[in-house]
Amino acid sequence: MTLTSKIALVTGAGTGIGSKTSLRLLEEGYSVVMAGRRLELLENTKKEAGDLGSRILIAQTDVGNPESVRELFTKIRVTFGRLDLLFNNAGIGAPSVPLEEISFEQWKSVVDTNLTGAFLCTQEAFRIMKEQKPSCLLYTSPSPRDS
Repeated sequence: MTLTSKIALVTGAGTGIGSKTSLRLLEEGYSVVMAGRRLELLENTKKEAGDLGSRILIAQTDVGNPESVRELFTKIRVTFGRLDLLFNNAGIGAPSVPLEEISFEQWKSVVDTNLTGAFLCTQEAFRIMKEQKPSCLLYTSPSPRDS
């Protein structure tokens, strides 16, 4: 794998927006960690990248599982030593049925993927970004009270 100075992580990278974003980031010179539950779909996107696929690291990950997310970020640290961009894209929907027919397990799966997953990945990204040099700069626009 060719290392570049810019490292991006895209969750839900096997299909749709995640796949297309991964390919675009490669075109922009990033090395891309493609994370997702379905390995075959991640590998398909890597094939689609052609020669740029040499800058892809595939990580089968369930973002709703804290241990899986920790393993993902350990892999990023070991392989690249840094992370410059996190694209929280993983998401699932509930079945298209009346609300009263959605089971608790289906509800929990949606919340774990869509909300908990974004939280866990952002938390781990902050940890790695704070450790790296140069460190990540964050900008927050001033509130009206600060003027």
